Amino acid sequence: MSSLIFRQLYECESCTYTYLLGDSKSREAILIDPVRETVERDLKLLGELGLKLKFILDTHIHADHVTGASALRERTGAKTAVSSLAKVDCADLSLSEGDEISWGPFRLKAIATPGHTDSCMSYFGEGMVFTGDSLMIRGTGRTDFQQGSSDRLFDSITLKLFKLPPDTRVYPAHDYKGIMSSTIGEEMKHNPRVGGGRSREEFAKIMSELKLTQPKKIHEALPANLACGRGSGKI
Repeated sequence: MSSLIFRQLYECESCTYTYLLGDSKSREAILIDPVRETVERDLKLLGELGLKLKFILDTHIHADHVTGASALRERTGAKTAVSSLAKVDCADLSLSEGDEISWGPFRLKAIATPGHTDSCMSYFGEGMVFTGDSLMIRGTGRTDFQQGSSDRLFDSITLKLFKLPPDTRVYPAHDYKGIMSSTIGEEMKHNPRVGGGRSREEFAKIMSELKLTQPKKIHEALPANLACGRGSGKI
């Protein structure tokens, strides 16, 4: 009988979470949001657990780190996947709303959640949702660059993610406060940007007043990630 193998991994410089999900019977596995600097760590863990990587998913075209998708594909033969709206020709699979990724008996469904970027895709299944930079723990992704839109992000969160079962566990792509996971119910109640019944107008005002600095690696990460993590990517 199959059981789900789950690991939440962390990359310190960009505060990125990578998620490993495997099947105990078929030994198939997927990785979500791998980072180039931690590819060797991920490969070592796959080997230790006796897992064969089947799919590598990115939640969006990241601006703060370079994806490990290309390096992992070259080493394992796994297929890479990203939203069709990312408009990259190097991914094996271009995902649209409702598409499913499976490993063993387990499945994740793609949910388009634009607003942080056009290509933001969340993955829902097995009582979990991997929200990338769309919905974070007590926060949200920024909307001030890279096709950002507070209006679209508000809709993605309130009309899609907040419609999932309240006990769905939320696993974002980043955390900067040391919190590893949340639930949809918690975020609906306690998220200071979009929870507690905040209006679209209140959310837009909050987002417009953040005044965030650009990610340190943006000039390397964006072009590299448009090439699925190949090359230096520097511009």
